[in-house]
Amino acid sequence: MKLSRRSFGKLAGGAVVAETLLGNWRIAVAADGADDELTTKSLTEVSVMIHNRTVTSKQLVTALLDRIAVYNPKVNCYITVMGKEALAQAEQLDAEAKAGKFRGPLHGIPIGLKDNIDTAGTRTTAASPMFKDRVPTEDADIVRRLKNAGAVIMGKLNLHEFALGCTGDVSYFGPTRNPWNLAYVTGGSSAGSAAALAADLVFGALGTDTGGSIRVPSAWCGTVGLKPTVGLVSIRGIIPCTADLDHCGPMARTVEDVALMLGQMTGYDNLDIFSVPSTPEDYVKSMRQPVNGFRLGTPQSFYDHLEPEIDAAVKTALDVLTKLTAGVTSSAPLWDGLPGSGMGDADFYHHDLIEKYGLNYMPPTRARFERMENPPPGTKASTAADAARAHQMLMLTRRMIDSSFKDFDLVVVPTTRQYPPKINDSLAREASGGGMPGGGGAAGGKTPKVYDFFEGAAGCSNTSPFDAYGVPAISLPCGFTRDGMPIGLMIAGPHFSEGKVLALAYAYQQATDWHTKRPPLAQDTPVPPIIEGKPTAEAKAASSD
Repeated sequence: MKLSRRSFGKLAGGAVVAETLLGNWRIAVAADGADDELTTKSLTEVSVMIHNRTVTSKQLVTALLDRIAVYNPKVNCYITVMGKEALAQAEQLDAEAKAGKFRGPLHGIPIGLKDNIDTAGTRTTAASPMFKDRVPTEDADIVRRLKNAGAVIMGKLNLHEFALGCTGDVSYFGPTRNPWNLAYVTGGSSAGSAAALAADLVFGALGTDTGGSIRVPSAWCGTVGLKPTVGLVSIRGIIPCTADLDHCGPMARTVEDVALMLGQMTGYDNLDIFSVPSTPEDYVKSMRQPVNGFRLGTPQSFYDHLEPEIDAAVKTALDVLTKLTAGVTSSAPLWDGLPGSGMGDADFYHHDLIEKYGLNYMPPTRARFERMENPPPGTKASTAADAARAHQMLMLTRRMIDSSFKDFDLVVVPTTRQYPPKINDSLAREASGGGMPGGGGAAGGKTPKVYDFFEGAAGCSNTSPFDAYGVPAISLPCGFTRDGMPIGLMIAGPHFSEGKVLALAYAYQQATDWHTKRPPLAQDTPVPPIIEGKPTAEAKAASSD
């Protein structure tokens, strides 16, 4: 099916939202009604309840299914709800629990999967018309690990098409909406994962991160997301974005939930060429280590061009962290030999898809690959030599980055420099070939001023370097804008320093209450219309500045 610009507008408006739910689960939902008090509990809390036998996995699944029926039509975070399968899994795990056999801390816990992660027998779409009917025959390695650990697979979550964007609004199934304000984007590309967590529609979720796709939506939805060390979690069976830069990581509502999930996700995968051997670690235990001796770095370039309310929130967070630790001891100059676009792997993968299926993408994505397949006159096409040079620089960057951590143990920066845009504004820019507001220059979808040399890569300008570094980085909430939208704080360290990263994040979380806030989402919350191509008055005013 070829999609015109007009078709894209209709899809963005939710014409295919009905496809996001499989009708067969509704008949299986128990009649007791939704238990919102249960769905608001953290993953760690319900894990304790299952092990204490004060709740069953089936009760958790049923409560989520009831809530999904009410709120997913508003938030549009699920592409496929695996209700029937989840209830069957839950019954089996409840029988094991009744017999005193627990597989681990995730036993019976419903988990959502970003819909670029393969699930045998259930479609995995990458939110693209190209893959709308694609049904894998095998689970991704990480899905197999989670099932073996006792996790219940709740469903497949919406994303920016093929994980190729930081907004989460370009999807064959319509944009995911931010639960804090349904008119705003979630951030991407793990849009559905963060939105489902913020809306209490799942207890934990998996995301992927190539330029910030776990951390940006975590920041803009007020949740927690960790991009682990490259290769620590297998990416085999995950539809690639840019394989050299791809990471898979846990997303949840608290730092301890993320630590608990990560402990069940790691392990060497011999069939994943990016997997690396690692020593098993109790990340929950590591998370509780003292942080008073930690030295912090604040790389100054990551603080340039911040929106005022983000700047203020992060400065306040740094004041808290300074009191908890040895303080900021360095401006933290980081290795700056970063590769260029790093998109060679994406081009390679999509060239083969185009050969098979044609340019059957959503219009903004299709425009990118049309340029790749047919470069405009005068454009220098990328060569194998370019890709080889970029790969060599990436490997050198990853070898050198740890040497930057000499006078400091961890770095602390804003997760994003910009506020989330409204969906209508973002779609208007996507349709016109522009980027997000606030990005600056051509990437920001507005004419650059002669004195403005900032060329931030949309919402991912602060997060993307850490994918090239391949080091662990976490985003957690640190405040709100005056409009009530969450602000994220990012903490990162050298390779395999997940324990320290989690410890500092946990200490900050314990000293604040941002993670306890909930979106003002109710059954009668209206869903704003999508008017693709017609930005709001505020955006028009900003573009004329």
